[in-house]
Amino acid sequence: MDLNFRQIRAFVSVAQLKSFTRAAALLHLSQPALTVQIRKLEEALRSRLLDRNSRSVELTRIGRELLPVFVRTLQDIDAVVTESHEQSAGRRGTVRVAALPSFAASLLPDVILVCRKQNPNLGFVVRDAIASRVIQLVRSEEVDIGITGGEFADAELEVIHEVQDQLCLVFPARHPIGRLKRIGIEDIVDLPLVLTDPATSVRALVEAAFLGLGRRPLMACETTYMMTAVAMVRAGLGLTILPASAREVRAEPALRSRAIDDPAFVRRIAIVKKRHRTLPAASAAFLAACLASRSP
Repeated sequence: MDLNFRQIRAFVSVAQLKSFTRAAALLHLSQPALTVQIRKLEEALRSRLLDRNSRSVELTRIGRELLPVFVRTLQDIDAVVTESHEQSAGRRGTVRVAALPSFAASLLPDVILVCRKQNPNLGFVVRDAIASRVIQLVRSEEVDIGITGGEFADAELEVIHEVQDQLCLVFPARHPIGRLKRIGIEDIVDLPLVLTDPATSVRALVEAAFLGLGRRPLMACETTYMMTAVAMVRAGLGLTILPASAREVRAEPALRSRAIDDPAFVRRIAIVKKRHRTLPAASAAFLAACLASRSP
């Protein structure tokens, strides 16, 4: 069966207007061209749909049965086309992004607010996750964009933008280490530390830095969330190492943070997407807003 939407639209227009003349004018067709469209539709269906004489146009029985079906079909197609145009223009759609928790809590709220002001109909799905999980979500295309940290090599991913994030030591305001002019790795190797999960990019960086000295961190406690690590420091269990981008660094008035002056404590931050995949317009607009922001 060889049907096309021009034929269906021609039939619906004639059926609703009860006139070839008015339908041809509505569709910007000549009457002979409109007649051809109707004839081809009837030939494809092997059924007459319209009874026409010099004064009127009437639907046949099968024409009456098919009219509501064809009307719904056209409405569905028109809705799809309109939605597609809206999404292509970035006015509709859902932005799906995975990000390290530090950036999900610091960068993303402001960027999302900017995007929503420009396009109120945009939706957002944010997956805050550790670096390895961010990579996995982008690779599987569960998200369009990922903001991840640490070193990785993945042929399936394309790095769109890359910056560096300094790691900081977080300690109680009265701790002696705060009196040092410079804090290096040699100043913290013997201090009890509260560190995040081994699967996090920060923990991997800390472990690698200590390993460079032939040492292991003196673990006081291991946590999943950075806010928990901050709470442990506040309780006096030890010091913690967090990225400068993390809001948790500034969450406790009784704590202080200082950059660790050592190149081993600089974390790579990358915005990535699936290689050879075109970003939806909404996600491309979100990406542009991220790059225009202060970080990453």
